Amino acid sequence: MEIPKIVGAGLIVIGAGMGIGRIGGSAMDAIARQPEASGKIQTAMLIAAALIEGIGFAALFAS
Repeated sequence: MEIPKIVGAGLIVIGAGMGIGRIGGSAMDAIARQPEASGKIQTAMLIAAALIEGIGFAALFAS
């Protein structure tokens, strides 16, 4: 019964990593298009990344 938990935890980590990577890439694209808005973009990116990590940790501990 241990294997499904390990697989679930792996999927959670992969999903969170992909989400944070996508946020980072999108933020870099946005900053390249509008450099004057980089502060607001970085702030929004960090908040979104923190929320994704929090959900990922909560899902790991719940499984």
